[in-house]
Amino acid sequence: MIKSILGRCIFIATLLIAIAMSTCTQPSGKNENNTSNPSPWWKEAVIYQIYPRSFRDADGDGIGDLRGIIEELDYIKSLGVDAVWLNPIYPSPNADNGYDVSDYRGIMAEFGTMKDFDEMLKGMHDRGIRLIMDVVVNHSSDEHEWFKQSRSSRDNPYRSYYHWWPAEKGKPNYRYSLFDETGNAWRYDSLTDAYYLHYFSYKQPDLNWENPQLRQEVYDIMEFWAKKGVDGFRLDAFQFVAKDTAFPPFPEGFEKDFIAYYAMQGNIHEYLKEMHLRVLAPYKVMSVAEGAGRNFEDAHNLVDPERKELDMAYAFEGVDIAKYDGYSLLHFKEVFSRWDSAFAEKGWLSVFLANHDQARMVSRFANDTPAFRSASAKMLHTFLLSMRGTPYCYYGDELGMTNIGFSRIEQFKDIVAINSYKKALSKGEDMDLFMKKLSFESRDNGRTPMQWNDSPHAGFSSGTPWLPVNNNYTEINAAAQDKDPDSVLNHFRRMVQLRKSNPVLVHGAYQLLAPEHPEIYAYTRIWGEEKAVVVLNFSTEKQRFQMPGLSSPTKVLINNYPHVETTKNGGEIILSPYQGIVFSVTP
Repeated sequence: MIKSILGRCIFIATLLIAIAMSTCTQPSGKNENNTSNPSPWWKEAVIYQIYPRSFRDADGDGIGDLRGIIEELDYIKSLGVDAVWLNPIYPSPNADNGYDVSDYRGIMAEFGTMKDFDEMLKGMHDRGIRLIMDVVVNHSSDEHEWFKQSRSSRDNPYRSYYHWWPAEKGKPNYRYSLFDETGNAWRYDSLTDAYYLHYFSYKQPDLNWENPQLRQEVYDIMEFWAKKGVDGFRLDAFQFVAKDTAFPPFPEGFEKDFIAYYAMQGNIHEYLKEMHLRVLAPYKVMSVAEGAGRNFEDAHNLVDPERKELDMAYAFEGVDIAKYDGYSLLHFKEVFSRWDSAFAEKGWLSVFLANHDQARMVSRFANDTPAFRSASAKMLHTFLLSMRGTPYCYYGDELGMTNIGFSRIEQFKDIVAINSYKKALSKGEDMDLFMKKLSFESRDNGRTPMQWNDSPHAGFSSGTPWLPVNNNYTEINAAAQDKDPDSVLNHFRRMVQLRKSNPVLVHGAYQLLAPEHPEIYAYTRIWGEEKAVVVLNFSTEKQRFQMPGLSSPTKVLINNYPHVETTKNGGEIILSPYQGIVFSVTP
């Protein structure tokens, strides 16, 4: 009863403080108000994601760092992007490469110091680039002081910062772990004869968001970074934070659709409203959560403006399509069109095909063979940067970096790869097939060092990189592509500028053309009197395409080939393999 009353008191106090703060003068910093602007900055932004461990190593220890990012700020500026999403840089034992945080207010020694961070942030702001920080608060590291205290005794004040199940109650009902080699999210701890919950690795115990004191700790942490001038937060695995602490049994086999049981549970919307009042609104920071829930209703409940929770949805259905055995373009078109339709009138989406949890974009969704890699990488960028929603570009994709193609488990560094291998081996799976799939889909593919030039280790480091550099770095690197006007890099830059100079590509209505065509993805974008037509060939063969209602496009805005081939009567265009064109059409 006392805890319940205390919790309500803390919640009410938080609301009063937040309301008071929202009426005061805004904190200093370079953040801008996105509440009264009909087109807030994050809707028109192109966001560049940096995995700091792999971007640029300035001190030669083989690990990317903040000074490496500082050295390449002019390169980032040259891309034309508006913001950087930076993966975690906090102190961490690195069980999951920084997604197991041991101190939320510090900088990992491998990455540098807080002074380096401040210099980096200022350098970004001086160049008109905003910074979005990862906030990892579904779980912490088991080496965080909170967890050390929590496991020290059952009556420790930090005990309720995590989910514990006393052993005398018997084994807790099964919960699935995404990273554990056994698949079990409960781990027994003999120190207090109890089990703790970890949806990811056992080194990442889940935080108890039902505890109001824990929530205040998180808001204080976010405020710490917001006061430094950070412009936005990406909330890692946040759709999982709320839980039924009675931990009732789930149906057998629920892990095959665990999102239905894990995502958007309990009081998550109350927590987000609380966060919005306490931090997001007063400091006017952009917000996006990893995952968009179980359905469109969940996604809208996260981001519809009147709810005052988050700014944009980050849904995985599109990026999850490509698998080892391929994918259907018809399915691809249907998914992206369905999500656009669901958010045509209200709310806002993220648009992406890669991130730190995926293999390389061109290897998964297009064709990374030498004959087609350049054209298909350009085509994918044409798609991403001509869709409605905020596009996210993952470092190296602007060059068309490819999968590295590891073939032996000893080559992998990712905890998911290593533990899934152990799990598959224990279950007697076909390990040859498993390794082929792992080589294609592993997260390590998307974490190989940035390919800066053709010097040793691709100019990433003067030391031995923490993860090997892809052998194709002598052909695929930023220095060479910067000089080549026809490179993937320069096509990306042109496409970013095209989006910025044509609001129709940001705000225009989307309509799918030829939905049943198995190789062509075509659509229109219409905004007022402006109309653009995007036509993309997702195949290795030439494709004829009749654009409905259009006898002849009036202007080519961008094309990843030198020419547009048409039939004699001008009614059809003939697309070369992986050709992507954006036309402007005069009414």
